[in-house]
Amino acid sequence: MNLIKLTSFSFLILLFMSCGSGNTKATSLFEIQLEGNKTDFKQHQTVSVGIKNKKEKSINSVTYTIDGKELEVKEGKITFDLTTLGAKTLMATVDYDDTSIDITKKIKVLAPTPPALYTYEIINEFPHDIKAYTQGLEFHDGILYESTGKKGRSSLRKVDFKTGEILKQIRLEDSQFGEGITIMNGKIYQLTWQNGIGFVYDLEKFEKIDTFQYGESKEGWGLCHNGNKIFKSDGTEKIWFLNPDTLAEEGHIETVTNKSVFNMANELEYLDGKIYANVYQKPSMMIIDAQSGAIEGVINFGGLKERVTKHQELDVLNGVAYHPERKTFFVTGKNWDKMFEVKIIKK
Repeated sequence: MNLIKLTSFSFLILLFMSCGSGNTKATSLFEIQLEGNKTDFKQHQTVSVGIKNKKEKSINSVTYTIDGKELEVKEGKITFDLTTLGAKTLMATVDYDDTSIDITKKIKVLAPTPPALYTYEIINEFPHDIKAYTQGLEFHDGILYESTGKKGRSSLRKVDFKTGEILKQIRLEDSQFGEGITIMNGKIYQLTWQNGIGFVYDLEKFEKIDTFQYGESKEGWGLCHNGNKIFKSDGTEKIWFLNPDTLAEEGHIETVTNKSVFNMANELEYLDGKIYANVYQKPSMMIIDAQSGAIEGVINFGGLKERVTKHQELDVLNGVAYHPERKTFFVTGKNWDKMFEVKIIKK
């Protein structure tokens, strides 16, 4: 009887040890080592890379990938030639003994250069509805379209920008907080902030024809488009790509400087491969590469708010629209009584 008990006990120990080795964590065997033990790198930067072999396994080969793209190893170095920037996962597939295992390391790939600095020159001033909590602006065929926020006051407007006259208006439900808009293929797309829903309007009839739900992006902030896809900001470092037909999210970029990942892109405008984005709660605007997410420039709009009428509900700069015929930008703010036509100048 004792012999049977001992044999059974020994079998259980062996089974436990076998299961343990079969579930060995990758990190207990190998670790990715990068030059200087750093985790922040620049786009196109070349760095030394290696594998720390903790258990002295016989390594046959190592393959490195980011976003599913294999990185070429030359003389023990890899180069971060990535299309998109931001938070990334570097994966090493280690082929050792008669098996292979994947290990990962969290890194950030940042912009290669600091943002250029810009200022502005005022060309014209136009009247703007002082009660408009501006969330979105866009020109189409010389007409200004504006989305306003605040629960109980949100709307979509068609505006004569020269006089500030509201030509047509659709009010949102009192529970809805209007946000950014964009116009594409005969339709106006409008976001709400935290309601998780967007609206689609017929541009010509100026009436609502559809709604859509958000995906991974939890909030709605700004919209713009490049003729093929819609860009959507959500208050984080991400700018999402929306399919204009289905409004489904089909990827994103992350906005980064040469020093850090940066969030707070608000109202958006697209021009020549760049996204112009108001910085939330700041009198400034980012110029973002629409492919990589690199913040290539920052426009300082300091001083504009001092040129509008002071009142209790006066709020921050918000709203940017490019006028393609005049080739100028129009900017305003929340509850500002003026809208400014400006020329952007590099310092």
